[in-house]
Amino acid sequence: MDKETPEQKTPNKIQSWILAGRPKTLPAAVAPVIVGTGLALNKGKFILLNALIALTCSLLIQIGTNYVNDLYDFLKGADTEKRKGPLRVLASGLITVKEMKIGSFLIFFFAFLLGLYLVYDAGIVVLIIGILSIAAGITYTAGPFPLAYNGLGDIFVFMFFGIVGTTGTYYVQAKEFSTLALLSSIPVGALITNILVVNNYRDIEEDRAAGKKTLAVILGKNFTRYQFIFLIAASFIVPAILFLFYNFQAWVFLPYLTLPIAYKLIVMLFTLDGLQLNKTLELAAKMSVLFGLLFAAGLTL
Repeated sequence: MDKETPEQKTPNKIQSWILAGRPKTLPAAVAPVIVGTGLALNKGKFILLNALIALTCSLLIQIGTNYVNDLYDFLKGADTEKRKGPLRVLASGLITVKEMKIGSFLIFFFAFLLGLYLVYDAGIVVLIIGILSIAAGITYTAGPFPLAYNGLGDIFVFMFFGIVGTTGTYYVQAKEFSTLALLSSIPVGALITNILVVNNYRDIEEDRAAGKKTLAVILGKNFTRYQFIFLIAASFIVPAILFLFYNFQAWVFLPYLTLPIAYKLIVMLFTLDGLQLNKTLELAAKMSVLFGLLFAAGLTL
């Protein structure tokens, strides 16, 4: 590891655990709950306690997934001292392998316990959703066929942080599934997937060297850039569909206020490289939350 400069300080244990949770990526856990709750409000089926528990469980599962990701990227050699992304706590020696295994288990266990109230209130379907979400979070980088190492990370993120997160949040309040909830989950999943797209685009060379076959590694930089654009376009199409075919008012176009950010992100992806892309990653995460807030407001109004 590089020598510590006078301006740099080694994080203490608590700071290291916070760092391992990757706080800048946590919007991925917030956006689906915001949109699912906005739709529940629209239908007059909002339940505050259930929404708050869904949010907490979503955050815990995201943090647990990040912990497992840090652990197995380190064990598989994908995280090294030369990585371009933010500091990783195992590669930096701030947290041991044993500590991370225990921490990952406890985070997922707390998420499971908290989710039991939603199972009690909304039924066995929620238990299935919860177990699948936790299992997916673990197998994202762990197990004999880790999703992130076999080109399936993008699909995983779209499915669980988009479709499952949004429709699940709506379900624990409305006690029903709906095609409207499914449609509303598309922008959420697309923009959260774009956080991963930027991450994999930045790390393409390191991942290739480590044998981590992300979609970016398999299909290359040009594909990854246009995948990013396609997912943004899909996000902005959905409000128009809701306006035209589901009788929503013009408020549903509120997310279009993020168009300048989308344009900036596309320019950044085409012009920046290496460490510079960390700013793109952070902005992509912020856009997913801002779009989600505006979309939820549009659905509610």
